[in-house]
Amino acid sequence: MDLTALNGTSSSTSGNVTSTKNAADTQDRFLKLLVAQMNNQDPLNPMDNAQVTSQMAQIQQVTSLSTLDTSIKGLGSQLGQMQALQSISLVGREVSVPSDKIQVVNGIAEASYELDSAAKTVKLEVLNGAGAVIDTQQLGAQGQGRQTFTWNAGKLAAEGSEVKYRITATNGTAAVASTTYAYDKVDAVYSEGGTLKLKLERLGPVDYTSVSAVN
Repeated sequence: MDLTALNGTSSSTSGNVTSTKNAADTQDRFLKLLVAQMNNQDPLNPMDNAQVTSQMAQIQQVTSLSTLDTSIKGLGSQLGQMQALQSISLVGREVSVPSDKIQVVNGIAEASYELDSAAKTVKLEVLNGAGAVIDTQQLGAQGQGRQTFTWNAGKLAAEGSEVKYRITATNGTAAVASTTYAYDKVDAVYSEGGTLKLKLERLGPVDYTSVSAVN
């Protein structure tokens, strides 16, 4: 009997060594196999110390993997519970999520964007529902990271209406990548397919992990 062969089979049949058995069962199985191997060895060609040490090392390795897998599963479960508790506290609060949709409230619309690097020129364009640009503003030079802006709608957009915006940033002739964000209030928290979701008042469902800031 070959312990190495059994070890290879155990590893290949599943990436999770202890999906059906715990670490103690795995260790016991390997120890029994090792004892049987020693009892049935050829007296004229017995296992040397190096072979025994190698077999014991394999037992330790498999047991360690089993314990590690169990620990990771436990941590994952705890993390999920912590996220659920944290998400409940977001109900009724305003969060920032990746989006280009902003709403006009009291004649203004507020949002933020993040630049991958510093930019010498940053242009804001506001678009109506049909995708046509209704206003353009030059925001000047901006540093790397999160930036905020307030757009005065005036007569360009009705109170309560939703418009889109885009950011075009450059540093000389090189374009600077950006990510746009919008603010919205959390109405509810729920789970879908094992993923924690937030239902936003205006933007609808988003993943909990997409929240970048809480106001």
